[in-house]
Amino acid sequence: MSEYFLANQNPVIYTAIILLILFIFRNVLKRSANRIGNKGDLHVTRIRLMFKYINILVTIIAIFALALTWGYDTSQLAVIFSSVFAIIGVAMFAIWSMLSNITAGIILFFSFPYKIGSKIRIHDKEMPVEAVIEDIRAFHLHLRTMEGELITYPNNLILQKAVSLIEREYHPDEGKDAL
Repeated sequence: MSEYFLANQNPVIYTAIILLILFIFRNVLKRSANRIGNKGDLHVTRIRLMFKYINILVTIIAIFALALTWGYDTSQLAVIFSSVFAIIGVAMFAIWSMLSNITAGIILFFSFPYKIGSKIRIHDKEMPVEAVIEDIRAFHLHLRTMEGELITYPNNLILQKAVSLIEREYHPDEGKDAL
């Protein structure tokens, strides 16, 4: 074991430094997302979804940095990463709407002015919707109409349509006398 460490002393030290830096970077990003989520009074599931995205980003950076540290040539890494991204690109082209919904979900996390419990109106010519936001997911919103109908509305469409806020937090039993 000591022979291995002596033969690879620099890469082992660099690996420890890279992992420490990425650990700190990940924690800073998670704290920032948590702070933004708490400041915007966002639901905890939306904050956890951002944590998953942050973990994926840090993992990709870690793989690339550690491969460079352990002596992989940049041209080899370029071929590997371009091949992987080409395959992912072809796969994503086949499912581009899912990718656009995930991207829209990230945008909604940081800039959507409505929260779970808000009563909204979506101005759409073909299908105007007036409902309460029950949940905001990675791909879609769960909206509950006044008739009790559950609508799943794609995140990418909510960014393309005009949306009006009717009530900040809607409570269907408000104003009823207690029995």
